Amino acid sequence: MAQHIGIVACSIPGAALCYETIGIEGAKLMGEWGHPEMTLHNIPMSEYVPFFEREDWPGIAGLMLRSAEVLARAGADFLICPDNTIHQAFPYLLDRSPRPWLHIAEEVARKAKRCGYRRVGLTGTKLLMEGPVYPPKFAEVGIELCLPSPETRQAINRIIFEELVYLKILPESLAYFQQVIEGFKKQGCQAVALSCTEIPLLVNDSNSPLPTLDSTRLLARAALRKAVG
Repeated sequence: MAQHIGIVACSIPGAALCYETIGIEGAKLMGEWGHPEMTLHNIPMSEYVPFFEREDWPGIAGLMLRSAEVLARAGADFLICPDNTIHQAFPYLLDRSPRPWLHIAEEVARKAKRCGYRRVGLTGTKLLMEGPVYPPKFAEVGIELCLPSPETRQAINRIIFEELVYLKILPESLAYFQQVIEGFKKQGCQAVALSCTEIPLLVNDSNSPLPTLDSTRLLARAALRKAVG
């Protein structure tokens, strides 16, 4: 039998995309209408935001562990979190977690390595782009990360928190991302990491100047493979 996947959610649209990806793509591995058992737990994002604002990662770990305990009691065998930014809390929760976790940045870095990329542009929240979640995972596989300018990081952050987490998909925001990705291309990047859960709802391979590394779906597919062995 497939293992039971526990999903620790933070923002809603990206968590829904992760859940949907596992459910829809499960049939490719498990037959028609098949997918692993899944349980998703969400503490309201409003409880996370004050911790974000003061960069209190132990506090965020506490919220994630509350979800982890609920999912463990529901029967989950392992856990995933489709929110990139709160992976910065992993050092404060792994030793206390009731179940093992997959790491989203590890899955994105592995995919980049398999594709033969040597330089990748990074997009996400300001905390993610400036934080320690992605650099060590990409360094382990020998891939250089390229960051946008501080002003661009702030603009991307605004689009995420004011639009994408509310599922507002605006053409002017897509145009802005395309401009950012075109800048990465000019800097020698071979792909762009979409390292906020909601960015893949706006940007994809069909409208991006560079190939995309869709963190949400890459994590979902890794969880699906693990669940079915």
